[in-house]
Amino acid sequence: MGAFRNALKPVEQASVQRWCYVHTDQLNLDVGPWRPTPERPRSSIGLIMIETAWKAKQRPYHQQKLALVLTNLRHFALEAQEAGHPVVVLHDDRPYEAVLAAQAEALGPIHAMRWAERETRLALEPLEADGALVVEEHAGWLTDRALFDRAVGEKRPWRMDAFYREARKAHGVLVTDEGKPIGGKWSLDAENRLPWDGAVPLPDVPKFPPDAITQEVVKTVEARYGEHPGRVTPDDLPASAADAERAWRWALDEAMPYFGPYEDAMTVQHRSLFHTRIATLLNLGRLQAGRVVHDVERAELALNSKEGFIRQVLGWREFIRHVHDATDGLTEHVHVNMSTTSRPAGGWPGAWPEAPATVDALGDDVPLPQAYWGTASGLACLDDVTRAVVEDGWTHHIPRLMVLANLGTLIGVRPRELTDWFWAMFTDAYDWVVEPNVLAMGTYATGPLMSTKPYVCGTPYLKRMGDACKECAFSPSSTCPISDMYWAFLARHAPLFEGNFRMAMPMRTLAKRSPEKREADARVHAKVVDVLGQARALTPQDVKEARAGERATEPSPAQ
Repeated sequence: MGAFRNALKPVEQASVQRWCYVHTDQLNLDVGPWRPTPERPRSSIGLIMIETAWKAKQRPYHQQKLALVLTNLRHFALEAQEAGHPVVVLHDDRPYEAVLAAQAEALGPIHAMRWAERETRLALEPLEADGALVVEEHAGWLTDRALFDRAVGEKRPWRMDAFYREARKAHGVLVTDEGKPIGGKWSLDAENRLPWDGAVPLPDVPKFPPDAITQEVVKTVEARYGEHPGRVTPDDLPASAADAERAWRWALDEAMPYFGPYEDAMTVQHRSLFHTRIATLLNLGRLQAGRVVHDVERAELALNSKEGFIRQVLGWREFIRHVHDATDGLTEHVHVNMSTTSRPAGGWPGAWPEAPATVDALGDDVPLPQAYWGTASGLACLDDVTRAVVEDGWTHHIPRLMVLANLGTLIGVRPRELTDWFWAMFTDAYDWVVEPNVLAMGTYATGPLMSTKPYVCGTPYLKRMGDACKECAFSPSSTCPISDMYWAFLARHAPLFEGNFRMAMPMRTLAKRSPEKREADARVHAKVVDVLGQARALTPQDVKEARAGERATEPSPAQ
């Protein structure tokens, strides 16, 4: 820590009127109890930040994620110091609550802003109750619980559309003076479903040459956490406030003009297409949600690109945070089966936190295959996306939902294991983000709580919206097993979908499927589970044999 340690100045504690703890999701000088006033300048507000090896060891966090959080924390510390704050960075190997308890005992009550991550909130609540922490609400959110309750709170199952309309009206975003949606529709999602066709050039993703602080962080992560999955790519680490501004300018100028039409597209040629890649910076606090929403609203962009982006930030991001909070991390008021069989994901060693009781509406119990950690599965769509995640710690929302979560659900992976894998591997993943997105939407583990249907698909959707099939050993029209698994999934869980109008058409089609085909579907599913469970790559011959009933593996009792 030579460069960083040398850049930090000694703190004269007697000059500090107020001490504030800044957590890693709050790295912004414009929000929080550390905002200056005429009576309390920045020079009188001391900031405490914590680097603890304990946090890094809780899960097999991707090395890029560890580097991103650590370099942003250090850059923010120096930026706050440059702005006039006395800054203390504590290095420890204990949990946050132990470190802060000792600081409060020495300094008196410490001011803070409520943490987005439920896991952190639960750990620090006793300190707040004892008065060691004086906590105000997180100022980075755009909506409060009252708006959520007013929009959808008494209308379970909860639906984002009603919440999104209320949020748009409350903030006056893309609405007329009469409160109607500009363009006549609240959602323009139907206009945002083009596959990638090469009609416009794909943007070059910005690079961020690492300075001495980031280089030091990279060496630290590689030395201390080299056994963690993934790698660190230093040029892909926006670390400073200036980097965040440049990332956002690139997003507005290069990505957003074509974001709308190609929002749902996938291609092996480019890992982000026209997605802005700013979720990590939003979740660290480097960029503020209100600012990016209003920047997009005012930008010279097509309405479907504006609305698609705003629906993600003002709509979905706020909505899932409220769902997570209202259900206490999807542990209450969900009314589905619960399971505690979950960890460690994919056999990864380490001191994982004790598994909570997890929603499990489908009751599937297949361990997470090693394919999710980078072992070849033989399915080009899955292997391309997992390679991106292992290398970058990121991919955009359609591969997350329609490849990673879809195939995990069709296979029957334990939803907690898949969720924990997302949590560890994605640079923008925290409990309030990943649990609603994976447990509720991606795997349908919460049943209809916030999704009208499971987001599953067969081969045709993946072929239409992506191009991985062109490089796959499987033919999408003959040997690909994904459609077989889709029909096997519907058959396994048919009672759950009775009366669901969104599932009426696929269930009618399933009913017309012959008994012989349904038996073959089940055999193919069992073969996929067996082969991937052995960390082997699936082959077209495996599928042919399973369909024919040759040496097919019977489904396990859990299936």
